[in-house]
Amino acid sequence: MIHNSKTAFSDVSDKNDTSERKEQVAALCYKTVAGKRQVLLITSRGTGRWIVPKGWPISGKDGPQSALQEAWEEAGVKKADILEEPVGYYDYDKGLDNGDSIPIEAQVYLVHVRHLKKKYPEVDERDRAWFSPREAAELVDEPDLKEILIKFDRAA
Repeated sequence: MIHNSKTAFSDVSDKNDTSERKEQVAALCYKTVAGKRQVLLITSRGTGRWIVPKGWPISGKDGPQSALQEAWEEAGVKKADILEEPVGYYDYDKGLDNGDSIPIEAQVYLVHVRHLKKKYPEVDERDRAWFSPREAAELVDEPDLKEILIKFDRAA
């Protein structure tokens, strides 16, 4: 389900507490080529599945700033414009090193990419590629993220 409103980030200081939903920020990075939108997906470090850049809110940064930081570290997005309000939310279970998982709700921010760097913090840990929003929706696992991508495709 895509949510219409959301309050401030919940406390994520104890990421190993599996009893309640934690919040993350995600960056739906896109560019327009020949009048058609493309979205940037990256591979996860653990399973290699296609995802959008995402991570924990960063102390001292708001949601959009945290999402931009994740887009830089995980995908090399150096110059971009970002919407201040999330375009949607999706839920998933984040696997932990000890075998447990925690429920996550990711706030998705729309990021218009102006420039990608070839070298960035996680360049050796992930692959990245551009896809049409419809192709990206077929590649990601999370149903709500699929819906966000399909709606983004229709809005073009």
